Amino acid sequence: MVHTTMEGSLFEPTLYIVKGMCILDNEGNRILAKYYDKNILTTTKEQKSFEKNLFNKTHRANAVIIMLDGLTCVYKSNVDLFFYVMGSSHENELILQSVLNALYESVSILLRRNVEKRVIMENLDSVMLAFDEICDGGVILDSDPTSIVGRAALRTEDVPLGEQTVAQVLQSAKEQLKWSLLK
Repeated sequence: MVHTTMEGSLFEPTLYIVKGMCILDNEGNRILAKYYDKNILTTTKEQKSFEKNLFNKTHRANAVIIMLDGLTCVYKSNVDLFFYVMGSSHENELILQSVLNALYESVSILLRRNVEKRVIMENLDSVMLAFDEICDGGVILDSDPTSIVGRAALRTEDVPLGEQTVAQVLQSAKEQLKWSLLK
């Protein structure tokens, strides 16, 4: 897929589709955010200013997409939270929307359909893992909420060796042996 502009110049296809993802509360304050492009929104101050502006433009709107500061932003709100996925101005909105849906559905499954600020704050580690399972450095890794949640749940079960019971250590060893034999 090659994108063109009005001037006719070509944008080379790239795997780096997502510029950032964030979750804001109902006052526009950051709950969690990750930015992947080192050329835009490089400081925390710039990011928070962008987020505040984004929130102000979207918190009363009925749309699901907005162009802001050269970025295509798709968003979804629920109870007291706003979920955002940002891409470049020439990015396919449907791809960004699928990432947004994956993020929202993954969080929803992780939190047992109780998607609200208090519950997210209590389970921030799991939500952060879901972010990492969806996108790495701007490259979309997965958009299937079930597999994202499965991998995020596996990673939250990585208890330090000193805190594991003997049964847990033996089970972990069995799993590792099984996977090494299957390779």
